[in-house]
Amino acid sequence: MAKIHVQAVRGMHDILPQDQKYWQFLQDNFEKIAKSAGFSRISFPVVEKASLFERTVGEETDIVEKEMYSLVSRKQEEKEDKEILVLRPEGTASVARAYVEHGMQSLSQPVQLYYSGPMFRYGRPQKGRQRQFHQLGLEIIGDLDPVLDAQLISLASRLIKKLCIQNRV
Repeated sequence: MAKIHVQAVRGMHDILPQDQKYWQFLQDNFEKIAKSAGFSRISFPVVEKASLFERTVGEETDIVEKEMYSLVSRKQEEKEDKEILVLRPEGTASVARAYVEHGMQSLSQPVQLYYSGPMFRYGRPQKGRQRQFHQLGLEIIGDLDPVLDAQLISLASRLIKKLCIQNRV
């Protein structure tokens, strides 16, 4: 009988039980900081239409040209105008899609949203980079005031301090 070698797909990893406390600490602190600043949580699908990223990120970017995990649904395989689906490579485009799709522009502006979850990039894994990685994000939509950019930087700084991350450059 052949020996079976079982392991995760290259560039993807498990978050083991002994590491869960660190992951939970990060998630909890991110969420507390986001909520304290008036952000609301949004969750969106892991699979999106490829066209969403082509329009928002740009067709000529590395993400679109070579770093998205693409798939075609079985029903679509027979059609000439196939709808290509992808595992989400980042969160901003999905937030923007949800904002428009669900009419959030009719809410009091700006709309402040936060998210966290797995993202996927196909590129060959290099040291420190994974094909599946987790992203935390804050998005402010509906106002172009530069003060909002400063708010995001301030929130990121608060999180870094809370996590006791020090710049060692």
